[in-house]
Amino acid sequence: MSGKRILVVGLGKSGIAAARLLMRQGARVVLNDRRTDVEGLEPLVALGADAQLGHHDAALFTSVDAIVLSPGVPPLPALDAADAAGVPVWSEIELAARFLSGCTVVGITGTNGKSTVTSLIGAMAAKSGRPTFVGGNLGIPFVDVVGTEAAGPDGFVVVELSSFQLERVDTFRANVALLLNITEDHLDRYPGMAEYAAAKARIFHGQRKEDHAIVPAGDEVCASLARAGAAKVHRYAGFTSGDENPKPEVCVVGDALVDQKSGLSFPIAELKIRGGHNLANAASAMLAARLAGIGQDAIVQTLRTFAGLPHRMFFVRERGGVRFYDDSKATNVGATVAALDGFRTDPNFTGKVVLLAGGKDKGGSYAPMVDALRAVGRTVVTLGEAAPLIEAALDDVPFERANDFDDAVVRAAALAKPGDAVVLAPACSSFDMFRSYAERGERFQRAVLALPEVA
Repeated sequence: MSGKRILVVGLGKSGIAAARLLMRQGARVVLNDRRTDVEGLEPLVALGADAQLGHHDAALFTSVDAIVLSPGVPPLPALDAADAAGVPVWSEIELAARFLSGCTVVGITGTNGKSTVTSLIGAMAAKSGRPTFVGGNLGIPFVDVVGTEAAGPDGFVVVELSSFQLERVDTFRANVALLLNITEDHLDRYPGMAEYAAAKARIFHGQRKEDHAIVPAGDEVCASLARAGAAKVHRYAGFTSGDENPKPEVCVVGDALVDQKSGLSFPIAELKIRGGHNLANAASAMLAARLAGIGQDAIVQTLRTFAGLPHRMFFVRERGGVRFYDDSKATNVGATVAALDGFRTDPNFTGKVVLLAGGKDKGGSYAPMVDALRAVGRTVVTLGEAAPLIEAALDDVPFERANDFDDAVVRAAALAKPGDAVVLAPACSSFDMFRSYAERGERFQRAVLALPEVA
């Protein structure tokens, strides 16, 4: 990179981290964002970076040696011009990949569950005693791995990958790559499901025949995408193996998750994360850890202690026999269905779910929620920009529209009966009202904790 003029487009957390790395490598960095009030640029500018803000000019994009693109940057005419001019365009993931040196890389993508699985595998790797980095879409920019022990021959690198991050990878290689599922999401960015799936499938493109690709049993779409790469394909399931061919290597056998190849058996009752979707998450992590060379002791210790992630079916409070859960990370319909199915398949749950749903629409259909709501839902409290679209899809499922976010919590609490669960699983992004799903979840928790006790 030394001496090369490299443009960093999109100056959020990933972009700033990429710029810092490039400057350490001696590159002549140009910083670009359509915003003019970007925080954190002063130290970079003081070191010689050139900031060109407020516009995306094709002349700039075609005058540099390479472009590093942050995942939040949408398609741009200036990027089309760069492609036509032969200027290399890399994601932040691709930039980091060029500095890895012999480490074991585990990459995780999918529409839902990837943060939980990334964290599970990362914790298993860390318990193995080897240097471990966990990041990517999960929160820590992937480029921050560069220069750490984890990036070297003895390290584990566990990275969560969004479709946006995978769009511009070239040499990135995952020794173990997981595609957990593909359901409708981000159709406000992609022309259709085929293009969205193709972006996800790029996780397999750099793999070699000695590598491993992991997909859910019975999912031929994911399997076909994995087979397009060179790696051996493995399967897992969060249920008892039936007629699947080939059989899953890790699945439910009786009351345990069992790795059929290693013989490891883990009692389901000892898992702290609950629901059928989390059985699948745990099964995929068990399989990936074994294929990555992580020992059974580390796998078992992690499964026994891992309590889940914030804003992913996080238990907030019980009030008057009603339990409140923050699943603000459920930013698409598939995640919301998974949350509802988790209650439907839980033998210890005998109530109904009052669902809080709505936010910024992402272009998919809300119809898949209806069957799950008929099975386990009491009512839906709709909110945000997408409320009319959700209501139009609910058919015979009862709903009430909230005036605002706090009103939604109050309405849901009033509608719930003892034994029920009130669940924030919005099926939408948060950007109509909040900066992030985390901010939305924190607001929900505050509102729930503020509810008066039931007399």
